[in-house]
Amino acid sequence: MARRKRLATAFTFILLSIAASAEGFIRVDEDDTAARLQTAVTRYEKDGTCVDLIGAVHIADKAYYQALTTRFATYDSLLFEMIGGEKYADAAPPEAPAEKDLSGLHQIYGMVGRFLNLTGQIESIDYTAKNFIHADLTLAEFGQMQADRGESLLGFALKAGKAAPDAPNQPDPAKLLQAMLSGSSNLVKLEIVHTLGRGDDQIAAFAGESVIITDRNVRCLEVMNRQLAAGQKNLGIFYGAAHFPDMEKRLLEQGFKRVKQDWLTAWDIPKAVAKPAGELKKAS
Repeated sequence: MARRKRLATAFTFILLSIAASAEGFIRVDEDDTAARLQTAVTRYEKDGTCVDLIGAVHIADKAYYQALTTRFATYDSLLFEMIGGEKYADAAPPEAPAEKDLSGLHQIYGMVGRFLNLTGQIESIDYTAKNFIHADLTLAEFGQMQADRGESLLGFALKAGKAAPDAPNQPDPAKLLQAMLSGSSNLVKLEIVHTLGRGDDQIAAFAGESVIITDRNVRCLEVMNRQLAAGQKNLGIFYGAAHFPDMEKRLLEQGFKRVKQDWLTAWDIPKAVAKPAGELKKAS
């Protein structure tokens, strides 16, 4: 019973946080054989420079992260999202031993990822690659700015969930529980994929002026502009899709033009579920 309660809590949090998606940057491509959760790679150009917004999913198929790794190597600089990711920078100061981190959040993603037979983003991406540039707030900055605004990660996720409690594509609780009890990770993913892939029309209601979206986007584009000023011509920005409506607006205001969009499959879920019992890995 306790384990089931922990899993339910984890799924609730994961759905609230990952489902903070954005229309046009994350979608579900579906046919009779499979449902595919996909993230966009959207290109913007200006005066001979190119910037790609690359949507991130925190838990996904291993092949998704392998495809991203291949793509990342093609950029002059790859700007990445990670609160506390300054530890990967060459000139980063030593991390304070007692400094608060986001390990609890990473543990939640890890537990749900194992339950769904998916791989974690942190474990799958080499953030020490030479062209990787941290383009996010430091842990200290994030904590102070959230305190100043009276925000919290959990509060933000709950606010997102309350913004549209009757929104379409919400998973049926009974069907989700039945899928979980069936022992099939694919059945569970089929129940929740449309929640994760829906265009999140209510995002403006809770992300207007916030540390989690707005302030981090400002920092990211500050880093981008420094890279462009230094002569970089081909940049990638690897961030969660929820950041992209605001980030796109800022790029367009700077004179960039949107020129193309490709899609990568993060979850490839076959509808012919062959192995129910025992497929789900034990979550801890």
